[in-house]
Amino acid sequence: MRSAPTILHLDMDAFYASVEQASKPSLRGKAVVVGGLGPRGVVATASYEARVFGVHSAMPMGQARRLAPNAAYLVPRFALYRSISEQVMTLLRELSPLVEPLSLDEAFVDLEAGGTAWDERSARLVGAKLRADIRAVTGLTGSVGLAASKMLAKIASEQAKPDGLVVIEPGTERAMLEPMPVRTLPGVGPATGDHLRRAGIHTVGEIAEAGEDELVRLLGKAHGHALFAMALARDERPVVAERETKSVSVEDTYDVDIHDRVRVGMEVQRLADRCVRRLRGAGLSGRTIVLKVRRYDFSTLTRSETLRGPTDDPAVVKEAAARLLDSVDTTGGVRLLGVGVSGLADYTQEDLFAQAAGAAGEESPETEEPAEERAVTRQETPAERRWPAGHDVRHAEFGHGWVQGSGLGRVTVRFETPGSGPGRVKTFRVDDAALEPADPLPLVSLPPGADQPAEACGPPDTRTS
Repeated sequence: MRSAPTILHLDMDAFYASVEQASKPSLRGKAVVVGGLGPRGVVATASYEARVFGVHSAMPMGQARRLAPNAAYLVPRFALYRSISEQVMTLLRELSPLVEPLSLDEAFVDLEAGGTAWDERSARLVGAKLRADIRAVTGLTGSVGLAASKMLAKIASEQAKPDGLVVIEPGTERAMLEPMPVRTLPGVGPATGDHLRRAGIHTVGEIAEAGEDELVRLLGKAHGHALFAMALARDERPVVAERETKSVSVEDTYDVDIHDRVRVGMEVQRLADRCVRRLRGAGLSGRTIVLKVRRYDFSTLTRSETLRGPTDDPAVVKEAAARLLDSVDTTGGVRLLGVGVSGLADYTQEDLFAQAAGAAGEESPETEEPAEERAVTRQETPAERRWPAGHDVRHAEFGHGWVQGSGLGRVTVRFETPGSGPGRVKTFRVDDAALEPADPLPLVSLPPGADQPAEACGPPDTRTS
């Protein structure tokens, strides 16, 4: 482990919800929940105001509505979140060539590799300036943890939430960790936590006291060794700049189970098209086509087919996905479908014509769902235009606004912009020709050529562990 706190962990505060609050003045300071709004949707992010009521990410949306019935419930705007995330990642890459993104709103940075920090004082200054620059560029807040290892930096950023900075000084790690609950350590989930609790181990200090042999007996060799090392504040993992993409996939969860086999086939073809668009957008191709089907009883089947070489041809992917579907029994209904491509490469083989080297229907380990897609449910598309709650619109007379809700042939819009105060509300027919979907507006408007000074945010909030 290093002798200086030069590993930085950034975690944007309640990212999706904070973006929505920044773009919608009427929601600032209020409970906001972002996620899939159908009966099978789950919470992607809840604002801190919503968390007071017990709402948290990955919670079923129905449960969230019972806990916080007066919160604003919005459909995610992933394109906007990605664009803001790239602004933040650009700021991080100015600090070091070693930036390891974990998600749209979270990343590690090796400040020593960038020559931007070499001791506690320089690291603290970098962390404070980064927080100020993020606010100046995006209008949002982020929490920063600084420590001598990745594990400790992440723990520090959790302590810093919301909108703070915590530095764990070398030499203080063991004393800081000892009283913390075992769930603080990475990899200790509910099951492992319960297992340790039944053995009388409740804190990180008690993990260290139990000894490595006892942990191996309780948890197995790999997990036991790793947990003992973490309890002693040992973590030698480097910051890795490029995390290899292993697969590209898309999926949809449906509000109502699909029973019609023809409809299931059409959905698979549509998903295959979306998957190929994402594949091509990343400049990739792949050899293995994966189909995922979650049935009415929550049983999940994954089938795969491996081609002779990599492809990004939509016809090839769609044919393979259709063949895989033929091997799946969808009697009783389907609640989720997904199509993915793995075995990625940065070139294509043009003469595949969907010829498979492996046998269709081969079992494959279930691919991980993209985090951004988990919370969104696909709804039946009515003949009339759809107006997702929270999405941007523009009216020929009233200007820019966002959808508060829609139904029964009506859509209610609040007209406001990131730089305005709370706006007025009006209701229109869903087919009103003067109302159109619109692109999101920037959260922060800067004059051309303007700098983004760190002091724009005032003095930083810093805490030291």
